Amino acid sequence: MPPAIRPRHQPTDDWTQIQLLIASPEQETYELLRPIVLFGQASAVRARETGIPERTLRRKVARFEVAGMRSLFDLDPPQSKGDRRRLPLAIRHAILELRAEYPAFGLREMARICRERFDRPIGHHAVERALLHETMPIRPPRRFRRYHEIADPIERRRAVVTLYLDGWSAKAIAGYLETSRPTVYDVLRRWTEDGWPGLADRSRAPRHPVRKVDLKAMVAIRRLQANPELGEFRIHAALLQQGIHLSPSTCGRILALHRALGAPRPTTSVPHEPQPMPFAAQRRHQFWSVDIRYVEDHALGTDKPVYAISILENFSRALLASVISPRQDLTAYLIVLRAAVEAHGAPETLVSDSGGVFKAKHAQAIYRALGIQKVEIERRQPWQNYIETHFNVMRRMADVHYAGTATWSAIQTAHARFFHDYNHQPHFAHGERTEGRRSPATVLGWVHGSWCEAAELDRLFRLRAARCLNAGGYLRFRHWRLYAERGLAGKRAAVWVNGETLTLEYETETLAQYRVAIDTDGRHLREVSEPRFFATDHGSPQPFLPVLEETDWRPARQLAPYRPRRSHIDDDGQTPLFTVDQEIATG
Repeated sequence: MPPAIRPRHQPTDDWTQIQLLIASPEQETYELLRPIVLFGQASAVRARETGIPERTLRRKVARFEVAGMRSLFDLDPPQSKGDRRRLPLAIRHAILELRAEYPAFGLREMARICRERFDRPIGHHAVERALLHETMPIRPPRRFRRYHEIADPIERRRAVVTLYLDGWSAKAIAGYLETSRPTVYDVLRRWTEDGWPGLADRSRAPRHPVRKVDLKAMVAIRRLQANPELGEFRIHAALLQQGIHLSPSTCGRILALHRALGAPRPTTSVPHEPQPMPFAAQRRHQFWSVDIRYVEDHALGTDKPVYAISILENFSRALLASVISPRQDLTAYLIVLRAAVEAHGAPETLVSDSGGVFKAKHAQAIYRALGIQKVEIERRQPWQNYIETHFNVMRRMADVHYAGTATWSAIQTAHARFFHDYNHQPHFAHGERTEGRRSPATVLGWVHGSWCEAAELDRLFRLRAARCLNAGGYLRFRHWRLYAERGLAGKRAAVWVNGETLTLEYETETLAQYRVAIDTDGRHLREVSEPRFFATDHGSPQPFLPVLEETDWRPARQLAPYRPRRSHIDDDGQTPLFTVDQEIATG
C-alpha cells in the first residue's frame, strides 16, 4: 500500500481536541453544527459541550438550513428588501475585528473609528446591532505587537500614529499597546510638531537649559587660574566661598577651555596606586599628624628656605595650628604644639616622622604629661602621614602666593589666608558625608580632645615664660631688658629659652631671637648677644627719631638685680614735741 498522505488521528467527540485539528474557520463552523444538523443533537447540549452561546448556535443552524454549505463561507445571508438598517458587510467585519482586537472599546468610539475609516455616518446603535447579530471571530491576529515588544523605536512610535489616524483615542492606544498615556501624548505631540521625522530618537537634554555659567563665573575662574596648580575641585571650593555654585565637572570644562586659549597648565603629576592608610581615624582627635615643610620658592631675598610647621587632625582633615617660621628648631615646634593643644585639647595619638624635634626629651615629657601616645611612620614611607597629603594641597593652593612675597609680613599674610581657606572650603574626603558637612572646620565642629588648663600648660611647656611689654617694646627677663616690638606695647609676649637660643613670640609669631649663654647655676643669663628681629604686621606707626638712629642702640641690656626691700625697725616711736612740764609752764 502507498504511505498515508495525511497523519492519522484517533476519532474523538471532545471539542477541545477537535479545535486543535481544525485548519480554517469554515471547517470550525461545520464541526460545530454537524452533530445538530446530522444527528439532531439539542442546541443547549451542544452549547454546553463547546462553550458557544446557544443563541449563536441556533442562528448558525437557521442560516445552514436556508443557505446550506454557502452559509459556512458567506456571513452576509440574504436580507429582506425592507430592512435598510443593516450595515454593509465590510463595516460589520470592521466592527467585529475592533471588538475582538480590543474588547475595552466603547460603542461610540467604534462608531467614530468606522466613520473615519469608511467616510459615512454610523451611529452607536448600529454598532450595537452588528455586535448582537454577528459572530465574533475566534482569536484574531494583532495588528501591532505590544509597545515594549517592538524593538525599533521609530516603528513603535509609528504604530501609535497609525492607530491615531485610524480614529483610535489616546486611552485606547495606550491600553491596546500596553503603555502609558503620557507616552502616547508625547509621540503624538512630536508627530504634530515635526511630522514623521519627529518620530526618530532625540536627545533628552533640554533645548534651552538654564545655565549657571555666566561671564562673572568665567572671570572668577580665570582669576583663580592664575595659580595653575589648582584643579577642578579646588576651583569649585573657592567659588563656593564667593557664592558661585558650579560643579567640579563644570569647573574642569572651563579650566580646559581657558588652557586651550593659552592659560598656564599645571605640572604633570605621577600617578600612583592608593594604599590603605595605617593611621585612618575613626573619631575626632584620635590621630594628629605633624611635620615640617620646606618652602624654598619665595622672594624674601635670602638663600634660605622658610618652614611651614603644621598639625593636622586626621578625622576631619582640619588644620589645627600652622605657622611659617624662619627656623625649624624645638622651640618653633613647641610653639605650634602649644597653640594646637590650647585651642583643641590633647589628642590620643600624635603621628610624625623620625625628626629630631619630635623626639626631643622635653617634647617626650610633654607627650607623657598630656597622655599623648607618640608613634612614627615607617622610614621612607611619607605617604603614611596624612600631613603629606595636606602639604600637596598647600603646594597647589599657596605656593604661587608664597613665590610672590617679598616681605616677611606678606608671606605670613599669605599663609594665614591659606589656613582660613583650607579649613572652610569643601574637602574632597568629605564629599560622601550625609549630614551636609563638607569643610574640615564644620566636620571638626566643637569637639575637643583631652582638656588641659592654661596654668598646667605653662608648667609643662617650661621653656616658656610670659612677660608684658612696656611702652618702648621691651620686656624684662632674668635681669635683662630685651627688645621685642614697640607696636605691641602693653601686650603679653612669650619668652622661650632652648639651649643657646632665646625667642620672643607673640601669638605663635616670632618677634626676635637672641643668642644667650647660661650661667653656671643653669638659670641666669650670663650673656645675651646676636639679636635677630623679624618683620611683622605689628610695627609701630611712629618711626625712630633720626637722632636716635645715630646712637648706639642696644636691644639687650643687663639690669641690676632687684634691690631687697628695706625692713622696718620697730622702735619706741616718735618722741613728743613738748614735754608735760613745758606744757604746764606755758599755761
